[in-house]
Parts: sequence; structure tokens; C-alpha cells
Amino acid sequence: MSPIPIKVCLLLVVCSLALPAQGASDAGDDKSKAGDATPGKDTSPSAAARAAFDKGDFEEAVKLALPLAEKGDVDAIFLLGVAHESGKGAELSAKKAEEYYRKGLAKNHSDSAYRLAVILMATKDEVKLKEAQAILEKQALNDPGNVGRILGEAFLAGRFTGKSDPDKAVLWWKKSADAGDVDSMLLLANFYDGQMGFAEKKDPALTLRYLEKAAAGGNTGAMVALGSRLLYGEKSGRDEARGRAILDKAIAAKDYSAYFVLGTWQETVKEDSKAALVEFERGKDAGQADCMIRVAEYHIEGKGTKKDVERGVSILEAAAEADNFQAHLMLAAMTFQSENPDIALGYKHLVAAANGGLAAAQNELGLFYLAGRLGVTDVSAAVSWFARAAEANYAAAQNNLAALHESGTGVPQSYENAAQLYVLAAQQGNASATLALARFQAAGAAMEMNLPRAWALAKLAGVRGESNAAEFITALEKGFTKEQLAEAKKEFERMTSGEAPE
Repeated sequence: MSPIPIKVCLLLVVCSLALPAQGASDAGDDKSKAGDATPGKDTSPSAAARAAFDKGDFEEAVKLALPLAEKGDVDAIFLLGVAHESGKGAELSAKKAEEYYRKGLAKNHSDSAYRLAVILMATKDEVKLKEAQAILEKQALNDPGNVGRILGEAFLAGRFTGKSDPDKAVLWWKKSADAGDVDSMLLLANFYDGQMGFAEKKDPALTLRYLEKAAAGGNTGAMVALGSRLLYGEKSGRDEARGRAILDKAIAAKDYSAYFVLGTWQETVKEDSKAALVEFERGKDAGQADCMIRVAEYHIEGKGTKKDVERGVSILEAAAEADNFQAHLMLAAMTFQSENPDIALGYKHLVAAANGGLAAAQNELGLFYLAGRLGVTDVSAAVSWFARAAEANYAAAQNNLAALHESGTGVPQSYENAAQLYVLAAQQGNASATLALARFQAAGAAMEMNLPRAWALAKLAGVRGESNAAEFITALEKGFTKEQLAEAKKEFERMTSGEAPE
């Protein structure tokens, strides 16, 4: 069982367009205050405009902000920038938003600077990209925590140069973490855990160090991730007493995913199903989604307790009622596999899971429509659901969608599109997609014909569990020379040494 992933959002990509809290601007902002100075009460000239915007009355907000902005009110200027950038209450125009944010920047308004930098980074103009970098680096002098995190994300994504620069990303995240930014600590832990790629930079000791810093800063997600590594991570870094103590703190702070970690530890390390069930039950009672699923599975399988399918199903139903999409998927599977399946009920659960964003459910729903389980085949719906799951990098869906492109079923026939999707699925170890690539390589479809490579791909597909691979290999070998077979075996050795199929 792998340790709990380190959860952290990349904030730059989803940078919010919400208005900042009043009074959060820099001290150098040119702002006048009116009315009484009641603590917590917004008495600024733009208070009414802001209130209207927050309530969703965007046109009224813009109407109120315009005259204030003309007088130089920085909060009104920023509001108009947001209105134009989002198209709320004003013309959707990045150009006009940029104009207002530049006015805000001239008044040392930090939020205007951030939004302006984001707009500039969305272009491919080298001059604007350099300006965005300069703006953020200047802002970092006064706000190293927030801006250092943003700069790190920008460098990792290659926003300024078009090429990822992990070293600069780490440099800025460290500055941000040193300033106390917990999200940057989590980003560094994620980076050194290898979850962002860059396997050569993986460092378990640094992962733990930054998780410890984030946990010390009160982040319960870091506590849970750290606890999981101390309990069932790499053996050399395990510390049962410390791991349990940290998880107890997370539970005290009402992060009940810690129960899931404790249950998983009892199950996998201690190999004590009864003790594991106790922890999962505690999490279930606290409403923790993963624990609810595990308790249901334990009762359905009779693991750590007497088998009680009815109770397990009732727990899944309760979880599904609480919008647990994994529970919906499990209920769908159980319904379809029963002796007299209720197709309508199974379909209802499957749709709920798919709409909840589960790629596995989206793929299954695609297969459901393709098989005509509702009485008629709906290929267009199948294509749509396969595509959604494929976009989430779900290998089975990529393989299924590729097959439709290959045959021209529901989509225009395209060997090129099929090959691209097969590659994506094969890179994740999908056996069927790997054999499909072998067929394409042998036929020279959407790629150069290469029989030894086709043999190697088919061999790899067989290793991955594709039952039809042996027949394909036998057929290829009939036309091989000794030299071709030797080359094919060398190609297979290269593939299995760690290189993914191209």
C-alpha cells in the first residue's frame, strides 16, 4: 500500500478572480476612508460596489465603481479589472482588464500586480512574459510567501520560457516555505516525493522534512501524509510511535482521513484485519468517505468480521446518499453482477459515479452505451464518455477510444488518432493497447513499418497479460530471418529496461 498522496493545489493555474478582503492591499495604496471606523466594517468609498459584486449584482457594481475609479480609488480600479477579465458586469476583455490592473499596479496594489502577471503569462509574447516575471519578483520582496509559491509554479510549468525549470521552482518554493507558506512546504514535499515527475530529484528525507514543517504549521493533510509514511512508507523511515502520535493530532483537528491511514497500517503492516476494521469503523462513524468504502468491503467479503453482504450494501447506500461516487460505482457493479440485475438501478448509480468525475465509471458508462444495455446502442454517448475518461489519462478508456478511431465507429476513422491514444494507454501498461501498437507497427499504420519492434511490443503485451499476443508473435516469426529475430529480442530488452513504448 502506497503512502497517502500529498494533497496540494497548484494555485497559479486556478488563480481566483474573487475580490480580496477589504484592507488587504499594500500600505502604499492610495486609498481614502470614510464613515466611522467600526472594527470589521467596510467604510471605504468602494464598499457599496464591492458588496454589489459579491452579491452577484455585477452591472450595479461596475456602475458604482466607474466614477470612483476615475477619481483614483484603487479598490474600484481593481474591481473593474476583475469585471473585464471575467466578463461579469462589463465587456469580456483581457486588454481592458490589463489596462485597469496596470493602473492598480501603479498605485502599488498587490492584487492588481498578481492578476496582471497572470494575464501577461497567458500570452506568448516574450516581452510580456519577461514583464510578468519582473512584476512577480518585485512583489516577492514584500510578499515572499505567496509570490514565491506562484513563481515556483510558473517556473515548473515553463510559463516564462516555455521550458520547465524545476531548479528555479524549488528555489522559489524554498524562499516561500522559509517565509512560512505551508502550501509551498507541501509543494516541496510533493516534488521530492516524485509526484511531479523528475524521478532523479526524488529524496525521501526531504519529503519527510517538508511534511514535518507543514505539519508543524498546523496543516492536517501534511500530518496524515507524514503519518502514513512513518507507519507504512519505506521501511528505513518507519516510526510507529511517532506516526501514531501525529495521526492522533490530525484526528483531534478533525481530519478523519487519519483513521483510514491507521486502518491501512493495521491491515498491511500488522496484518490484523479485526484491528483494521476497528479503525475503519471509527472513520466511517465520523463520515470519512474512504473508511466507509473499506468497512463496506470488509462486511461484504467477511474480512475481520462475519460476512454480511446486506450490511455492506446498506453502508454503500448510505455513502452514495452522501455523494460518495466510489460507493455509487461499487453499487453499480454489484447490481449488474447480480443474478437478476436491475439495469435501471445499476445505470442510475453508474451515471452518478461518472458525473462525479470517476474516470473508471466514465469508461464503464461508455462500455454500457456501446453494449446497448438500455436496449439500443448509443455510440455517440459511448465516444463522449470514453473521451472524458481518456482526458483524465485513464488507460482503459484511451484504449477503448482508440479502437473506435481505428474502426471509424462513432468517429471519423483515423489511424493517427488511434495510434496516439494507444501510445498513451500503452505507456501506462495497458496490455491491449500495447498489442494494438504492435499491429500498427507491423502494418506501418500511422507509423513506420518495423517488424522487430512490432515483435517486441507484442512480447511486452504478453508479459502484461494480453492473451492474443502469442498468436501474433508466432505469425510474425514465420517471416523472420535470424537477424530480425535477434534484433527483435534486443528491442524487447530495451523496452523492459525501463523505456516506455514510443
